[in-house]
Amino acid sequence: MNGDKIHGATPIISVSSLWKVFGKKPQTALEKHYISQTRADIQEELGLVVALRNVSFEVYPGETFVVMGLSGSGKSTLVRCLIGLIEVTSGEISVDGDNVADLDARDLREFRRSKMAMVFQNFGLLPHKNVLDNAAYGLEVKGLSKEERHLKAREMLDKVGLSGWENANQSELSGGMQQRVGLARALAVDPDILLMDEPFSGLDPLIRRQMREELSLLQTEIQKTIIFITHDLDEAITIGDRIAIMRDGEIIQIGTPKEIITQPSDDFVKEFTQGISKTKVIDIEHVVSDPDVFFTSNDSHETVRAKMDHANTDYAIGIDPESQYLGILSRDQLDAALDSTITIDSLIDPNILSVLPDTTLEEALSFLNNQNLPIPVVDDKNAFIGVATQPDLLKVIASDY
Repeated sequence: MNGDKIHGATPIISVSSLWKVFGKKPQTALEKHYISQTRADIQEELGLVVALRNVSFEVYPGETFVVMGLSGSGKSTLVRCLIGLIEVTSGEISVDGDNVADLDARDLREFRRSKMAMVFQNFGLLPHKNVLDNAAYGLEVKGLSKEERHLKAREMLDKVGLSGWENANQSELSGGMQQRVGLARALAVDPDILLMDEPFSGLDPLIRRQMREELSLLQTEIQKTIIFITHDLDEAITIGDRIAIMRDGEIIQIGTPKEIITQPSDDFVKEFTQGISKTKVIDIEHVVSDPDVFFTSNDSHETVRAKMDHANTDYAIGIDPESQYLGILSRDQLDAALDSTITIDSLIDPNILSVLPDTTLEEALSFLNNQNLPIPVVDDKNAFIGVATQPDLLKVIASDY
């Protein structure tokens, strides 16, 4: 999901001026004398802990919204307020038009069963049930028949790559597999919203990286609204459409991964994002330029060679009359063609692939290992946009060091 999809959409979650204060008489912290004081001062004077301070944000349908921060920043308290596990001190949480704070016990149970599902860090599997029954547990609570819930659970287990493991016990599964079962269980109830509270933090680094890549791929298929809690910025920029960075119970900045990395709002965010290469978030469209030479299918060998000579370049881009990309032709390929009667477009090397404009520079770097030519950039209808040259790519890389 990108900003164009967010623009003009109606949020599915709207959080407004949210406060959560722990301790006796928590409303005291919101009185005029205290409301502007620091968290430390309030705790020292009143013995109250301000876990969330005037938090406001919106989340849109199909968006992966990442909330991140250091331990104690308030991110886990926030996600528990969203699902009604913690009662808010002040403010409003609207989910699809309903204020969570106004739901009675029965409606809140139904809300958790159908509207919003949670995936926990510690997997939360039931040890006496096999994989299939664990994945079907939410449907069992909803009262579906065994046949119905097993059918849906098998479908979700297949989506998360656990087909064939239905009869396995929890003890037979790796951490990553257990987390997949937890994800399948959440998906089986078909919620509008998934809350994921540091779901991969207990996994080995390699498995963790695989899980977040798999989640990104799965999200392209299921298009759920996801609120993902993490303290790992690399994880956040891998899966998030937008990121909210928290500190001391407040949201410091909300933005796309690119905005967070390239336009930090203050020194805290700047320090927080140090070590993350800009190549992970900058798209290749930001470094494209026009090629010096174009050719068409009707051009002769001599014409294309003369164009290259005049421009002092070693490649040319082929386009048709509608600006559709035909391919890239190098001087070496042209010089190697002994038969000048062969059409010019038949000399194009099919192994030199084009990329879309939203390809990250990090992804584009793999092309530099395979070719010495610029990287052609086209849109999703194969219309030519421009080329990314090695010097332009290396200039961005160099700026990170």
